[in-house]
Amino acid sequence: MSDTYDDTYYEFGTPAERWDRARFFFDAKEYVTSARILAGLVAEVPEQVAPRLLLARAYYHSARLGKAEAELNAVLERDPVEHYARLMLGRTLERQGRHAEAAPHLRMAAAMSGELPDVA
Repeated sequence: MSDTYDDTYYEFGTPAERWDRARFFFDAKEYVTSARILAGLVAEVPEQVAPRLLLARAYYHSARLGKAEAELNAVLERDPVEHYARLMLGRTLERQGRHAEAAPHLRMAAAMSGELPDVA
C-alpha cells in the first residue's frame, strides 16, 4: 500500500465523516490512526476544541506526551476553563515525571469540578 493511498484514506470524506471515523478508531483503541485523522481536522478547524481535545487524548494514549501537552495547551489557550483539558494536562505532565508542573493543573481541575478538599 502506498503512502498516497494511506493519506487519501485519512483525508477522505467530509469533516463530520472524518470525525466519526476518528472517534471509531479512538474507541477501538487505535490511537495512532485516530490521531492521524484528527490532525487533519485540527489543521482545518483549529478554533474547535473538541477535535483538538480528542487529538490530545489520542496522543496521550499512544504515549506521544509532548504532542499531547502541546494540544492541551492549545485547548487551554482557547478555553482556559476547560476542566478536562486541565486534568489531562496535569496527568500528561505527571506521566513525564514533571510532578511540580502538574500539581497546579490538577488542583485547578479539582476545583473546577467541585472536588475541593474538606477543610476542618
